[in-house]
Amino acid sequence: MTGQNSAVDEVVQLASELIRIDTSNTGDPATVVGEKEAAEYVAAKLAEVGYEVEVLDSGAPGRSNVFCRLEGADRERGALLVHGHLDVVPADPSEWSVHPFSGAVRDGYVWGRGAVDMKDMVAMTIAVARRFKREGVVPPRDIVFAFVADEEAGGKYGAQWLVENRPDLFEGCTEAVGEVGGFSLTLGEDQRVYLIEAAEKGIAWMRLRARGKPGHGSFLHDDNAVTRVAEAVARLGNHTFPLVLTDTVREFLASMREITGLEFPEDDLEGSLAKLGPLARIVGATVRDTANPTMLSAGYKANVIPSTAEAVVDCRVLPGRQEAFLREVDALLGPDVTREWVTELPPVETPFEGPLVEAMAAALQTEDPGSKAIPYMLSGGTDAKSFFRLGMRCYGFAPLRLPPDLDFASLFHGIDERVPIDALEFGTRVLDTFLQNS
Repeated sequence: MTGQNSAVDEVVQLASELIRIDTSNTGDPATVVGEKEAAEYVAAKLAEVGYEVEVLDSGAPGRSNVFCRLEGADRERGALLVHGHLDVVPADPSEWSVHPFSGAVRDGYVWGRGAVDMKDMVAMTIAVARRFKREGVVPPRDIVFAFVADEEAGGKYGAQWLVENRPDLFEGCTEAVGEVGGFSLTLGEDQRVYLIEAAEKGIAWMRLRARGKPGHGSFLHDDNAVTRVAEAVARLGNHTFPLVLTDTVREFLASMREITGLEFPEDDLEGSLAKLGPLARIVGATVRDTANPTMLSAGYKANVIPSTAEAVVDCRVLPGRQEAFLREVDALLGPDVTREWVTELPPVETPFEGPLVEAMAAALQTEDPGSKAIPYMLSGGTDAKSFFRLGMRCYGFAPLRLPPDLDFASLFHGIDERVPIDALEFGTRVLDTFLQNS
């Protein structure tokens, strides 16, 4: 079989086999599994059709990454990076209706941890890369394929390390595509938009610490570290940061207004976003900074007042808001609670314009005539944060045409994660067309 069908015919098997490799990333390097095995699997699939593949560890043994380059017709043009991560978040089999690492293919879906985050895109990319090499397809410019480790824990042993220590691997790359974007949203009868990620909030995991005077739990005590950190956490967790519309969010809302006729007045923006259904959770998280307490730690015995107490807060910060956000945080914490960063990754925002955006939209319209590509901001983060540091224009484009009633957002890190087979095959055709015209 030749043409796009040769890639479509193997993408489901590739996705299923990738899911069967347990690449759970706990965040603790001592308990991370499977990334090396997954990298070897990917490398073998690419080498089998003739790619010169480089496999290397990034910062620690077993944190393996795979790279190869397909030469394009115009070697003077900037190269395109197509990237995906091999790790997944852990899953508890007792909570699932199928084993999360079975890669089961049934009921029109491929099931398992990583099915949408993001072994679906990895499988589509491998399938298209294999077809191009096997059939001698020459893209307009060089394409660098990268499959990396540790994205689910912030990329310290993956994209961050590679950018800081091996920038040569990305030589000539001026643009990049990866997760999370290119998926459809059905607005009405046979009317779909495809959301392309053009921006992401910054990630700032912050540790708070309070100190006080230790003592016996039965005494009167006005210098309690636990009370101090708890009060600061409550102030921060209950705080509502100001509404801020970035360029990407404004363009998203303008596009939705044009397509649907819905209005999104700023004086009731969050209320009006509810009209978007499940998507409201994603978009609603991109109009304000957030600071959500996630961990508390203090003491070692019920009747002993400890000298220190700590908390961890997951902060997500809009582009251009870093300094103002910190001023608000410090005012809420007060002078008796200190803060330090556990992880700090910057916001990313790329203008939604230019030939690459046009190529994404055209590829989608080839498979779904009448559809429209629009930008959105991701409330989470991806490896784009690292590649952005090298000056690349970064977008999320893992194309999927989804059933109208599928709550896609809930599948990320969720129970019974799965991807429709039809969506995988659709995405493979779109990615194939896009990469031939990018």
